[in-house]
Amino acid sequence: MADGQSPHGPGEEPLAPAGPVGPAPAVRPFLVTAGRVAGAGEAASGRAMPVETQLVATTEGIDALGRLSFEQHDIVAACRVPQSIAEIAARLRLHLNVVRVLAEDLRSVGQLSVHVPDSGVTHDASVLRRVIDGLRAIPDSRGVLRDSD
Repeated sequence: MADGQSPHGPGEEPLAPAGPVGPAPAVRPFLVTAGRVAGAGEAASGRAMPVETQLVATTEGIDALGRLSFEQHDIVAACRVPQSIAEIAARLRLHLNVVRVLAEDLRSVGQLSVHVPDSGVTHDASVLRRVIDGLRAIPDSRGVLRDSD
């Protein structure tokens, strides 16, 4: 206004501009995997890697870190110590299937070593109980532990 007064009445605040609020949305999973739902090795075998599959970076993977995409770089860097697919997905906040596809790709070029656990051990009820207890021991975003059964 010409006289320096606000166009809003007394006590009124101007409306915020319309648009997104908060952080920008994450990249869609299908963009990270170029639309693929199976990695190089999985396409040949027809089986997805179980979530408990352990991944370990190879020397070739560590040497290639500077040439990898962001997600591949993060996976290989995280796998300097053995990590399960589930742990990597949670740690990097990536969709589980994205980690599977990228891990298969990295394995096929020798940048990750993959160790699938013995299926007899993974179906043991005591292992499942320890996993559940371990998950309950992780505090939520407020630092509060989950209730147990």
